[in-house]
Amino acid sequence: MNQLPSFSVVTLAPNLPGPVAAKRLQELGGTVIKVEGPGKAADPMRLYCEPYYQHLVDGQDVRHIDLKTESGLHELHELLEGADLLLTSSRPASLERLGLGWEDLHARFPILSQVAIVGHSGEHVDVAGHDLTYEAHAGTLSFHGDSPAMPVVPIADLAGAERAVSQALAALWQTAATGQGSYHEVALADMATEFATPARFRLTGPDTLLGGLLPGYGLYQAQCGGWVAIAALEPHFFAGLIEALHVEGLLPTQATVAQLQSEGITAEQLAAAVGQKTAAWWDGMASERNLPIASVRRG
Repeated sequence: MNQLPSFSVVTLAPNLPGPVAAKRLQELGGTVIKVEGPGKAADPMRLYCEPYYQHLVDGQDVRHIDLKTESGLHELHELLEGADLLLTSSRPASLERLGLGWEDLHARFPILSQVAIVGHSGEHVDVAGHDLTYEAHAGTLSFHGDSPAMPVVPIADLAGAERAVSQALAALWQTAATGQGSYHEVALADMATEFATPARFRLTGPDTLLGGLLPGYGLYQAQCGGWVAIAALEPHFFAGLIEALHVEGLLPTQATVAQLQSEGITAEQLAAAVGQKTAAWWDGMASERNLPIASVRRG
């Protein structure tokens, strides 16, 4: 894995986006000091999912500091003296009450850069929220009939974490060029909206090109109750899929491969073909023929 020149990160960010971003910065060569409040519940992620929490902080220096005390703030200031980046995920108003607003930080630590993960941008920056509310507003939740489903992947949180990493790298580059720290803000609600763009342009979602209209790009039930994802989007993959179906005798037709490739097949024909074999069989066939086909896992 390629790493950057050595740099140091102090993170005050609990829950998910901040720790994921800090973990990635650590993987890129950063030394990470994670500051939590006193007590085991200082980072709620430790209560939600202890194994995931431990995975995210592995190799980091976790310090328990009460930032509401003068001694605690002094200890944090000592850490920031030698840091390149500060990662936060508190509302700006909360940081300002602790004397940790950007203007105060920049005056005290001119080389330090801050990446602030917030919920909303602009005038709504101090409005409370979490991944579920950001996704609800952005339209990234899936629906089962008329009922919205809980997200399997927290899109806003993980997208925000990756954006925080890119902003952190930009900050490091800017400091190397100017000798001054800089402030960068990442709004999780904006990330959910940005990741909803394909659906907004009707590329994804029900009855769209990548939402079921293309027979070669969809989900099909296999033998014995499993499911298979077929993503033969490009012409050469779709041609390879048809050839495989023909060779394996899964299409009840006497048409040649060339005719099938020219005329295509319907979703109903493909569903009937997939249903003749197990999901494991499709995995094996896809591996042998280098086709974008995969069995569907649960969780």
